[in-house]
Amino acid sequence: MLPNQTFTDHLLRSASESPRTLSERAYLAVRQDIVQGRLAPGERLRVEHLKDRYAVGAGTLREALALLVSDALVTVEGQRGYRVAEISLADLKDLTDTRVMLETEALRQSIRLGDARWESDLTQAFAALTDAEQQPGGLEHQRWEVANKRFHEALISAHRSPWSKHLLGLLYRHGERYRHVAIRMGATQAVHRDVHDEHARIYTAAIARQEARAALALEAHIRLTCDILVQQAANHPPPAQPSGAELGLAA
Repeated sequence: MLPNQTFTDHLLRSASESPRTLSERAYLAVRQDIVQGRLAPGERLRVEHLKDRYAVGAGTLREALALLVSDALVTVEGQRGYRVAEISLADLKDLTDTRVMLETEALRQSIRLGDARWESDLTQAFAALTDAEQQPGGLEHQRWEVANKRFHEALISAHRSPWSKHLLGLLYRHGERYRHVAIRMGATQAVHRDVHDEHARIYTAAIARQEARAALALEAHIRLTCDILVQQAANHPPPAQPSGAELGLAA
């Protein structure tokens, strides 16, 4: 049975949306700091320190951390407390393969089942994403983050599997974390990548109901961040004693 909606709603909410409770506010803030690397992989999360940083009580913060454990962004070590989940190339490859498997099939199903409302919502999401991609700051701007997530959600919105959407929401968040790693490492600047063209290829094929072409375009789009980081790690192997968060990307 899929976890109840109260439990899963937090996966679907964006950091730009207004939180409904103090624990949700803390959850969104800590999640954003993990995804964007302000809290480093493996970093100890001390409740007594973080409650002041996020301006909430210890109990509220623990509720937020418990949600992040369910997201696999935070690990709990018995009586030793919480840590930010580690990152690795092995994890990235597994994440990428699993997301490709689930999301391309969800897109195929969505194309088959989508009605005029699906087409309209997808067209609006693509237009908003295109506009965001043309703004200063490009892919590093929060507006683009929100528009990109909504575009990917619109692509598969006609798929009827709540489990697929739940799992893809979780996988998307972890993929976003690795994308920020790529940005901080300068990996995205080392490779010429036209993200708008990638999105346009997916949208054009989807709206034309060309499910095989749309799935192939989506797979290439998802895999590229993984390929870029693998190449970056191969060209710049971490030292024997890594000190930065990105240096956790060992195979």
